[in-house]
Amino acid sequence: MSDNKTTPKAGTMEIELSESESMGTYSNLVMITHSPSEFILDFIAVMPGVPKAKVAKRMILTPDHAKRLLNALQDNVNRYESEHGVIQNRTKDIPLYRGPQAEA
Repeated sequence: MSDNKTTPKAGTMEIELSESESMGTYSNLVMITHSPSEFILDFIAVMPGVPKAKVAKRMILTPDHAKRLLNALQDNVNRYESEHGVIQNRTKDIPLYRGPQAEA
């Protein structure tokens, strides 16, 4: 009798994406703070004419994971630009907000 279930290969992981998360969350601003033990990324959607913006998602990463994310994002930006051209930074007028100091 054969089993139709697939067994993940060694070193692989099955990842589940819920239907509600599959639509994603829009963000056009991220505030990044850190403590000695973690990096905190607050993803925010700022809308024109709206005086208040809320954090849509907060991600808390270990320093090691933050470094791996940085490298993975840089790799993806490089591949994107090799396929589609250089991404132009159109937000030169928007000040960089460093956020409050995180406490852990």
